[in-house]
Amino acid sequence: MTDSPPGARRTTGPERADRSVTRHGPAGDGGPHRPEIDRSVADLLAPAWSAEPSGPASEPVVEIVDVGANPIDGDPPYRPLLDGGWGRVTGFEPQPGALAELRRRAGPGERYLPYAVGDGHRHTLHLCATSGFASLLEPDQSQLDLLIDFPALARVVDRQPVDTHRLDDIAEIDSVDYLKIDIQGGELAVLRAGRESLRRAVAVQTEVGFHRLYRDQPTFAEVDLELRRQGFVPHQFVTTRTWPLAPVVWADPLERAARQLVEADVLYVRDPVRAADCDDGQLARLALIADVVYGSAGLALRCVLELVRRGALPPDAADRYRRLAATRLAA
Repeated sequence: MTDSPPGARRTTGPERADRSVTRHGPAGDGGPHRPEIDRSVADLLAPAWSAEPSGPASEPVVEIVDVGANPIDGDPPYRPLLDGGWGRVTGFEPQPGALAELRRRAGPGERYLPYAVGDGHRHTLHLCATSGFASLLEPDQSQLDLLIDFPALARVVDRQPVDTHRLDDIAEIDSVDYLKIDIQGGELAVLRAGRESLRRAVAVQTEVGFHRLYRDQPTFAEVDLELRRQGFVPHQFVTTRTWPLAPVVWADPLERAARQLVEADVLYVRDPVRAADCDDGQLARLALIADVVYGSAGLALRCVLELVRRGALPPDAADRYRRLAATRLAA
C-alpha cells in the first residue's frame, strides 16, 4: 500500500500520510547511505561464492523476486543491491500503468512481467480508486468503514478476470534468494504455491495484515505460520502502518491517540539457529542482504563467523566486518 495515498482527505498538509508509517531499525533511520561500505562488505563476502557448483563469479549475485512491484512507494528496499551490481530482480505487476512505469525506469538487472502471482487459479482483480489497494480479494466495506478515508481510497472502480501463476510454475524464475511481496492480502497464496521456489531462499520481506481490509484476507498469524513451516523466522519489522479510527480525522486533536494497527512489512530470514543447514553461498547472500539492505549487523556478523569457522572466509573476516559495520553506524 502506498505511503502517501492520493485522494486521502488533506486536513493537515502533505506530510499527513507519512505519519501513518513508522520505519524501524537502521534501514529506516533515513541516514546517509554508504555505497563505499556496501562495496567493501560485498568484497569481503565474495570468496564464499567461489566454491559454488556454478563456478567462480566476479561478483556475488542475489536473485530477487518482487511480487507486486508497483513503484508507488518509491525505491524498493533492495535498491542498494541493484545499484551495486549484486542483485538481479524479476518483478511482477499485473496493473498495466504500473508495469509500464516499472519498465520505463528499469536499469541493468531488472525485468518486469505482467503476471498476477497467486495459487494458479482464475480470480478477479479488483482495481481501486487508489492503485495501492488493488487486490485479488474483495474490499470489506465494514472493515474499511472503521478507518477514516479508507472507504474512498479502496472504492472498487473496475473488476478484471485474471489467471494467476504459481511461483513454482513460472519458467522465467530459475532461483530465488530474496523475495519481496506486497499484494494486498494475497501473500499467503503466493507463499503456499512457491514452496519449492523458496527452498533455497534466505530472506523474505512480506506485508502482513493485522486489520482485515479485504474479505477472507489472511492475517499475520497465518502468514507467520506458513513461513515458519518453510524454515524462516521473523527478524525485524521494516515498517508498521497505523491509521486513525473514524470519525477521528487527521486534523483532530485526538488523531495521535486514535490509531488502529493496520499492517506491517516484516523481514523473515533463514533461522540463524540452523545456520548449519545453509551452504556457504546462502550464508554469504544472507549476510549481504542483512547488512546492505536492512542494516542488520548482528545477523550479518553471525553469518560471517560461520563462514570463517568453515574456512570459506579468512580468519580476519569477522574483525574486518565489525570495523565496516561500526563505520556505517557512525555515519
